[in-house]
Amino acid sequence: MLTAKSLFQEIIDDDESFQLFCSIAASGEAQGGWENARIAALVAPGMRDLAPKITRHGADEDKHGRIFNALMRKRGLDPVPVPPDTDYTMLLEHRGIGLAHDKLRREEPLTERDIVVYLAHSRVTEERAAAQMQLLVKHFGDHPELGKALRMICNDEDNHLAYCHEELLRLNYEGHGRLIQGVLRESALAEIQVYRDVSLAVMRHMGRILRWPQAKAAALAAGIHGVYAYERAAGWHRMVDLRMPERRDALGGPATPVPAF
Repeated sequence: MLTAKSLFQEIIDDDESFQLFCSIAASGEAQGGWENARIAALVAPGMRDLAPKITRHGADEDKHGRIFNALMRKRGLDPVPVPPDTDYTMLLEHRGIGLAHDKLRREEPLTERDIVVYLAHSRVTEERAAAQMQLLVKHFGDHPELGKALRMICNDEDNHLAYCHEELLRLNYEGHGRLIQGVLRESALAEIQVYRDVSLAVMRHMGRILRWPQAKAAALAAGIHGVYAYERAAGWHRMVDLRMPERRDALGGPATPVPAF
Protein backbone atom coordinates (compact mmCIF):
# COMPACT_ATOMS: atom_id res chain seq x y z
CA MET A 1 0.00 0.00 0.00
CA LEU A 2 1.26 3.46 -0.94
CA THR A 3 1.54 5.59 2.21
CA ALA A 4 3.55 8.63 3.29
CA LYS A 5 5.67 6.34 5.46
CA SER A 6 6.40 3.80 2.72
CA LEU A 7 7.17 6.57 0.23
CA PHE A 8 9.66 8.31 2.50
CA GLN A 9 11.17 4.97 3.47
CA GLU A 10 11.91 4.34 -0.20
CA ILE A 11 13.55 7.73 -0.51
CA ILE A 12 15.81 7.37 2.53
CA ASP A 13 16.80 3.79 1.69
CA ASP A 14 18.37 4.84 -1.62
CA ASP A 15 21.54 6.96 -1.45
CA GLU A 16 20.82 9.01 -4.59
CA SER A 17 17.24 9.91 -3.63
CA PHE A 18 18.29 10.59 -0.03
CA GLN A 19 21.06 12.83 -1.35
CA LEU A 20 18.58 14.83 -3.43
CA PHE A 21 16.07 15.06 -0.58
CA CYS A 22 18.68 16.35 1.88
CA SER A 23 20.17 18.73 -0.70
CA ILE A 24 16.78 20.31 -1.38
CA ALA A 25 16.07 20.60 2.34
CA ALA A 26 19.52 21.99 3.19
CA SER A 27 19.33 24.58 0.41
CA GLY A 28 15.91 25.80 1.50
CA GLU A 29 17.00 26.09 5.12
CA ALA A 30 20.16 27.97 4.14
CA GLN A 31 18.11 30.44 2.10
CA GLY A 32 15.81 30.95 5.08
CA GLY A 33 18.82 31.53 7.31
CA TRP A 34 20.20 34.19 4.99
CA GLU A 35 16.85 35.92 4.62
CA ASN A 36 16.27 36.13 8.37
CA ALA A 37 19.81 37.37 9.00
CA ARG A 38 19.31 40.18 6.48
CA ILE A 39 15.90 41.08 7.88
CA ALA A 40 17.36 41.23 11.40
CA ALA A 41 20.13 43.54 10.15
CA LEU A 42 17.68 45.83 8.31
CA VAL A 43 14.68 45.67 10.65
CA ALA A 44 12.61 48.84 10.82
CA PRO A 45 14.00 51.27 13.43
CA GLY A 46 10.78 51.21 15.43
CA MET A 47 10.84 47.42 15.63
CA ARG A 48 14.41 46.78 16.79
CA ASP A 49 13.08 44.72 19.70
CA LEU A 50 12.25 42.02 17.14
CA ALA A 51 15.84 41.77 15.86
CA PRO A 52 17.04 39.15 18.40
CA LYS A 53 14.08 36.88 17.60
CA ILE A 54 14.55 37.25 13.87
CA THR A 55 18.25 36.50 14.35
CA ARG A 56 17.35 33.39 16.37
CA HIS A 57 14.97 32.30 13.61
CA GLY A 58 17.75 32.63 11.04
CA ALA A 59 20.22 30.78 13.24
CA ASP A 60 17.78 27.90 13.57
CA GLU A 61 17.35 27.73 9.79
CA ASP A 62 21.12 27.71 9.30
CA LYS A 63 21.37 24.94 11.88
CA HIS A 64 18.80 22.85 9.99
CA GLY A 65 20.79 23.23 6.80
CA ARG A 66 23.91 22.02 8.58
CA ILE A 67 21.99 19.06 10.00
CA PHE A 68 20.84 17.91 6.57
CA ASN A 69 24.38 18.28 5.23
CA ALA A 70 25.68 16.28 8.20
CA LEU A 71 23.19 13.50 7.47
CA MET A 72 24.56 13.30 3.95
CA ARG A 73 28.17 13.31 5.12
CA LYS A 74 27.39 10.46 7.48
CA ARG A 75 26.60 8.36 4.40
CA GLY A 76 29.62 9.65 2.49
CA LEU A 77 27.45 11.82 0.24
CA ASP A 78 27.98 15.37 -0.98
CA PRO A 79 25.22 17.92 -1.71
CA VAL A 80 23.95 18.00 -5.29
CA PRO A 81 22.56 20.98 -7.23
CA VAL A 82 18.92 21.69 -6.44
CA PRO A 83 16.67 21.49 -9.52
CA PRO A 84 15.06 24.91 -10.06
CA ASP A 85 11.57 23.42 -10.14
CA THR A 86 12.04 22.17 -6.55
CA ASP A 87 13.25 25.51 -5.13
CA TYR A 88 10.26 26.37 -2.90
CA THR A 89 11.72 29.63 -1.56
CA MET A 90 12.63 31.11 -4.92
CA LEU A 91 9.37 30.04 -6.54
CA LEU A 92 7.48 31.86 -3.78
CA GLU A 93 9.62 34.95 -4.36
CA HIS A 94 8.84 34.80 -8.09
CA ARG A 95 5.17 34.92 -7.13
CA GLY A 96 5.83 38.13 -5.21
CA ILE A 97 5.38 36.50 -1.81
CA GLY A 98 7.57 37.68 1.07
CA LEU A 99 10.40 40.18 0.84
CA ALA A 100 12.35 40.18 -2.42
CA HIS A 101 16.01 39.24 -2.24
CA ASP A 102 16.89 42.41 -4.16
CA LYS A 103 15.42 44.45 -1.31
CA LEU A 104 17.31 42.41 1.30
CA ARG A 105 20.63 42.84 -0.51
CA ARG A 106 20.40 46.59 -0.22
CA GLU A 107 21.50 48.45 2.90
CA GLU A 108 18.25 50.37 3.25
CA PRO A 109 16.28 49.92 6.48
CA LEU A 110 13.06 47.97 6.11
CA THR A 111 9.72 49.59 6.89
CA GLU A 112 7.19 48.48 9.47
CA ARG A 113 5.05 47.25 6.57
CA ASP A 114 7.95 45.10 5.38
CA ILE A 115 8.22 43.45 8.79
CA VAL A 116 4.48 42.74 8.88
CA VAL A 117 4.76 41.19 5.40
CA TYR A 118 7.74 39.09 6.54
CA LEU A 119 5.92 37.80 9.63
CA ALA A 120 2.69 37.04 7.75
CA HIS A 121 4.57 35.20 5.00
CA SER A 122 6.53 33.30 7.63
CA ARG A 123 3.36 32.34 9.48
CA VAL A 124 2.12 30.62 6.27
CA THR A 125 5.37 28.85 5.37
CA GLU A 126 6.06 27.81 8.96
CA GLU A 127 2.61 26.20 9.11
CA ARG A 128 3.69 24.01 6.20
CA ALA A 129 7.11 23.29 7.66
CA ALA A 130 5.72 22.38 11.07
CA ALA A 131 3.10 20.05 9.56
CA GLN A 132 5.69 18.29 7.39
CA MET A 133 8.09 17.79 10.27
CA GLN A 134 5.33 16.52 12.56
CA LEU A 135 4.45 13.92 9.91
CA LEU A 136 8.07 12.83 9.59
CA VAL A 137 8.51 12.61 13.35
CA LYS A 138 5.30 10.57 13.61
CA HIS A 139 6.72 7.94 11.27
CA PHE A 140 10.49 8.29 11.75
CA GLY A 141 11.01 9.94 15.13
CA ASP A 142 12.65 6.75 16.42
CA HIS A 143 14.70 6.06 13.28
CA PRO A 144 18.30 5.33 14.33
CA GLU A 145 19.81 7.51 11.60
CA LEU A 146 17.26 10.32 11.27
CA GLY A 147 15.16 10.38 14.44
CA LYS A 148 17.25 12.76 16.55
CA ALA A 149 17.62 15.26 13.71
CA LEU A 150 13.93 15.17 12.81
CA ARG A 151 12.83 15.70 16.42
CA MET A 152 15.16 18.69 16.85
CA ILE A 153 14.04 20.34 13.61
CA CYS A 154 10.37 19.65 14.41
CA ASN A 155 10.69 21.36 17.80
CA ASP A 156 12.32 24.38 16.17
CA GLU A 157 9.59 24.63 13.51
CA ASP A 158 6.92 24.52 16.22
CA ASN A 159 8.77 27.39 17.94
CA HIS A 160 8.91 29.39 14.71
CA LEU A 161 5.18 28.98 14.13
CA ALA A 162 4.39 30.00 17.72
CA TYR A 163 6.61 33.09 17.35
CA CYS A 164 4.80 34.15 14.18
CA HIS A 165 1.37 33.78 15.81
CA GLU A 166 2.38 35.74 18.90
CA GLU A 167 4.07 38.61 17.07
CA LEU A 168 1.30 38.94 14.47
CA LEU A 169 -1.32 39.08 17.21
CA ARG A 170 0.67 41.82 18.93
CA LEU A 171 0.90 43.77 15.66
CA ASN A 172 -2.79 43.21 15.06
CA TYR A 173 -3.57 44.86 18.40
CA GLU A 174 -1.30 47.74 17.35
CA GLY A 175 -3.45 48.47 14.29
CA HIS A 176 -1.94 46.36 11.49
CA GLY A 177 -4.86 43.92 11.32
CA ARG A 178 -6.11 44.71 7.80
CA LEU A 179 -2.62 44.44 6.30
CA ILE A 180 -1.93 41.20 8.18
CA GLN A 181 -5.12 39.52 6.98
CA GLY A 182 -4.55 40.63 3.39
CA VAL A 183 -0.97 39.35 3.30
CA LEU A 184 -1.92 36.10 5.04
CA ARG A 185 -4.61 35.35 2.47
CA GLU A 186 -2.43 36.26 -0.52
CA SER A 187 0.49 34.25 0.84
CA ALA A 188 -1.61 31.19 1.64
CA LEU A 189 -3.24 31.02 -1.78
CA ALA A 190 0.12 31.39 -3.51
CA GLU A 191 1.85 28.93 -1.16
CA ILE A 192 -0.58 26.07 -1.80
CA GLN A 193 0.03 26.42 -5.54
CA VAL A 194 3.81 26.55 -5.15
CA TYR A 195 3.71 23.60 -2.74
CA ARG A 196 1.71 21.59 -5.28
CA ASP A 197 4.15 22.43 -8.08
CA VAL A 198 7.22 21.67 -5.95
CA SER A 199 5.70 18.41 -4.71
CA LEU A 200 5.03 17.30 -8.28
CA ALA A 201 8.57 18.25 -9.30
CA VAL A 202 10.16 16.43 -6.35
CA MET A 203 8.12 13.31 -7.10
CA ARG A 204 9.17 13.44 -10.77
CA HIS A 205 12.83 13.58 -9.78
CA MET A 206 12.43 10.84 -7.18
CA GLY A 207 10.50 8.70 -9.63
CA ARG A 208 13.32 8.95 -12.15
CA ILE A 209 15.93 8.01 -9.53
CA LEU A 210 13.89 5.17 -8.04
CA ARG A 211 12.49 4.01 -11.38
CA TRP A 212 8.89 4.15 -10.29
CA PRO A 213 6.41 2.55 -12.70
CA GLN A 214 4.12 4.93 -14.54
CA ALA A 215 1.08 3.82 -12.55
CA LYS A 216 2.78 4.64 -9.25
CA ALA A 217 3.93 8.05 -10.48
CA ALA A 218 0.41 8.79 -11.74
CA ALA A 219 -1.13 7.78 -8.40
CA LEU A 220 1.26 10.08 -6.51
CA ALA A 221 0.54 12.97 -8.86
CA ALA A 222 -3.20 12.43 -8.42
CA GLY A 223 -2.75 12.48 -4.65
CA ILE A 224 -0.84 15.77 -4.82
CA HIS A 225 -3.54 17.31 -7.01
CA GLY A 226 -6.16 16.04 -4.57
CA VAL A 227 -4.43 17.73 -1.64
CA TYR A 228 -4.25 20.95 -3.64
CA ALA A 229 -7.96 20.77 -4.50
CA TYR A 230 -8.82 20.42 -0.82
CA GLU A 231 -6.48 23.24 0.20
CA ARG A 232 -7.79 25.51 -2.56
CA ALA A 233 -11.37 24.90 -1.48
CA ALA A 234 -11.00 25.17 2.27
CA GLY A 235 -7.71 23.92 3.70
CA TRP A 236 -5.90 27.22 3.21
CA HIS A 237 -7.97 28.76 6.01
CA ARG A 238 -5.80 26.99 8.61
CA MET A 239 -2.86 29.09 7.35
CA VAL A 240 -4.47 32.44 7.98
CA ASP A 241 -6.02 32.16 11.42
CA LEU A 242 -4.16 33.60 14.40
CA ARG A 243 -4.32 32.23 17.93
CA MET A 244 -2.20 32.82 21.00
CA PRO A 245 0.23 29.86 21.16
CA GLU A 246 0.89 27.72 24.20
CA ARG A 247 4.62 28.38 23.67
CA ARG A 248 5.08 32.04 24.59
CA ASP A 249 8.25 33.92 23.68
CA ALA A 250 9.33 30.82 21.74
CA LEU A 251 12.37 32.54 20.20
CA GLY A 252 13.39 34.48 23.25
CA GLY A 253 16.69 32.69 23.83
CA PRO A 254 19.78 31.59 21.91
CA ALA A 255 19.60 28.91 19.23
CA THR A 256 20.27 25.34 20.37
CA PRO A 257 23.70 24.16 19.16
CA VAL A 258 23.88 21.44 16.53
CA PRO A 259 24.80 18.08 18.06
CA ALA A 260 26.85 15.51 16.20
CA PHE A 261 24.91 13.21 13.90
